[in-house]
Amino acid sequence: MRRCDFDIAATCYNPAHFGDTLSLHKPGARASASFMKRGFYTIMAAQFFSSLADNALFVAAVQLLRTSHAPQWQQAALVPMFALFYVVLAPFVGALADSMPKGRVMLMSNFIKVVGCLFMLFGTHPLMAYAVVGLGAAAYSPAKYGILTELLPASQLVKANGWIEGLTIGSIILGVLLGGQLVAPHLARKLLALEVPMIDTGIDTAPEAAISVLIFVYLLAAWFNTHIPLTGVLMRPLPGNMLSLLPDFWSCNARLWRDKLGQISLAATTLIWGVAGNLRFIVLAWAAAALGYSVTQASALQGVVAVGMAAGAVVASLRMRLEDGPRVITLGIGMGLLIILLIFISNVWVAAPFLILLGALGGFLVVPMNALLQHRGHNLMGAGRSIAVQNFNEQACILGLGALYSLATGLGLPTFGAITGFGLVIAGFMLLIRNWHARNCRDHALEVQRLLTIARNDKAQG
Repeated sequence: MRRCDFDIAATCYNPAHFGDTLSLHKPGARASASFMKRGFYTIMAAQFFSSLADNALFVAAVQLLRTSHAPQWQQAALVPMFALFYVVLAPFVGALADSMPKGRVMLMSNFIKVVGCLFMLFGTHPLMAYAVVGLGAAAYSPAKYGILTELLPASQLVKANGWIEGLTIGSIILGVLLGGQLVAPHLARKLLALEVPMIDTGIDTAPEAAISVLIFVYLLAAWFNTHIPLTGVLMRPLPGNMLSLLPDFWSCNARLWRDKLGQISLAATTLIWGVAGNLRFIVLAWAAAALGYSVTQASALQGVVAVGMAAGAVVASLRMRLEDGPRVITLGIGMGLLIILLIFISNVWVAAPFLILLGALGGFLVVPMNALLQHRGHNLMGAGRSIAVQNFNEQACILGLGALYSLATGLGLPTFGAITGFGLVIAGFMLLIRNWHARNCRDHALEVQRLLTIARNDKAQG
């Protein structure tokens, strides 16, 4: 290892500074099986309801913009606006997640999401209000994923990620369906008929009624957050000058990009989540253009994609090991080409299995790559900061791809043209990532094998 690499590693991961996040995996310090089981299931429940509300809120926000006759580019801009604070606050949210119990961080984050919903209800532009909800999500994510590495050894991370991603995808399915039904006329009329005695809530439209219901779902998630047990990992206090975190964050980011496995898993997951984040709106836009669907009808097709993702995630969690991540990169090229084929489909009975296949590829890709990335980041810099670096790159990709798609629609490019360009970008970058890994295996074979050996061993570090 070069001296400069050693210095970066020392900056990014020092147990005296970060808390020994590996302590639970040492003899005599491992949490009991019942503790791990109880904590893991509570995390899953909290994540389910928070994600359920996130996805239902997206559908409600799209409908809110449509009923106000906002231009289409504003609807497409919801995705990058949600990602905005992930990128801007990435250097700080990881340190926040490492500075206090992660259950408390998740609780605070859900209350921020509630504030964003209230802004949306009472006059703030939906794009601005949705960005506030994204702020809550940005703070939530490092804690949600970081706590897994505190509770579980490396050998269980793929399985745990499979459960978390499968449950998250299940919440996406139900969330988009819930959002679609809440804004549907038959249910919206019943919600709007409810009155609070002697209070004029100002809630007069179907999207506003839907948002008011989702506030209570966020509060339910917050209740589960209060029951997440402590892991026993030492906390690292926040510095007095938060700007001092910037050099630390960029050093950690550079360290992960230099790692011969970390760089590949980071590049692949960054692109996969960039695709997944923007597919939420692309499916809505495609369903309106190709099938003439309303938001309520198109939200069901979003659920179909999520069914495929859930199936792919579960299969990956059962069949793939931590060190298998790089083997699945080629599937990403196929995912990009499948997105292009979407423009030739105009029958819902053809679309449904096609979207399931598209989702399954994404789910199968993301689980082993995500677990490998968490493993490398955890060894290099600690759980919270590694997830913050991951989120920064992934959400920057969502932001960039979403901004590109919004710009294309704003300039008048037809929906099918924008989808074609989107698919070509994905397939091309996945091809570059595959070639990058092949070059690493050829030019740095010993280092790649060393890192794969570490991934196979729960107690190995490096």
